[in-house]
Amino acid sequence: MGLQKNKIAIVSPGQNIYSETFIQEQKKGLKGEIFYYFNGTVPTFLENKGKLFSKFDLIIFKIKQKIAFTKFSATEQAFIRSLKKNKIDVVLAQYGPTADKIVSVCEKLNLPLITHFHGYDASEYSIITQCNNYKEVFLYSKYVIAVSLSMRQRLIELGCPNEKIVYNVYGPNSVFLDVKPSFKSSTFIAVGRFVNKKAPYYTILAFNKVLNKFPDAKLVIGGNGVLYETCVNLIRYLKIDNNVSLPGIIGREDFLGYLEDSLAFVQHSITAISGDQEGTPVAILEASAAGLPVISTQHAGIPDVIIDGKTGFLVEEHDVEMMAEKMIFFLENRSLAMQFGEKGKELVKSNFTLKKHLDVIDDLIEKALIER
Repeated sequence: MGLQKNKIAIVSPGQNIYSETFIQEQKKGLKGEIFYYFNGTVPTFLENKGKLFSKFDLIIFKIKQKIAFTKFSATEQAFIRSLKKNKIDVVLAQYGPTADKIVSVCEKLNLPLITHFHGYDASEYSIITQCNNYKEVFLYSKYVIAVSLSMRQRLIELGCPNEKIVYNVYGPNSVFLDVKPSFKSSTFIAVGRFVNKKAPYYTILAFNKVLNKFPDAKLVIGGNGVLYETCVNLIRYLKIDNNVSLPGIIGREDFLGYLEDSLAFVQHSITAISGDQEGTPVAILEASAAGLPVISTQHAGIPDVIIDGKTGFLVEEHDVEMMAEKMIFFLENRSLAMQFGEKGKELVKSNFTLKKHLDVIDDLIEKALIER
């Protein structure tokens, strides 16, 4: 079977979430005909087609369930009907909870399932418990994708067979490799959701210490989330409004511009109290591909892609003092910042390209279909 003929269902809880650039790249870059299902762990929409069921369909589905004609819910029945109608060959589930909710559907239709874990789904305690430690997912999935080495180990500890796990880091879009930072400014750039595991307040607190020595330095943190207002208030309290900018969600073109005009990328990721962790942050890969050094933490998949002391600096989680020191170091040593950035770009080009990431998934899809 040629790859170009495969009909691939990509299933994701949301659609076009700004932080999920990796899913958008998979939709555009995987070989085969893509059917993108979304909206809920059991999807209710198919991209470019609309809702999977009408009000009349819903009534019929509920009647079937009520008279014990089927064990599947109305939403599941609609999803099953759509998969059959579109003659789907293989299902790629984005996030563990998605796979947990649709594994019985795939099993009914004898469809190969590839489960792609991304971060919280392999680390947040309550999510893992709700999904029964992914026992059914691990049993049925042909392959399970882990985006970091620490995630790979975590999935093994949860019971996933080692032979099913494939370590496959994301790859940044090639446009980031074309960026050439000037290293003339004193600006630090960060991009990501304002959530507990990204701890943007720690980045702000570290930068505040930098201002004691470099009062003209700037920090830009792009993104939005539940901690956004907290960070706005912290900036006001510290009276550093003129130095710190929170522009909200920024698009790719704007991000490319910030990368070109910045000295380093910064992100103080931590393990949240809930257990939530990063996978491997795409923005860090994008910044490194652009040729900026990265200052971050020894957290999740970050040490897989940033070499401490060569392509950036990695500090311990919660170590605000050390993060500030590393930011000051690059302000005082711009030529080294450039050298670190160049080494980071070469590392990405050699090991973490988008093509490599997509090729691995294409290969898994082909193998899953052969083993069907």
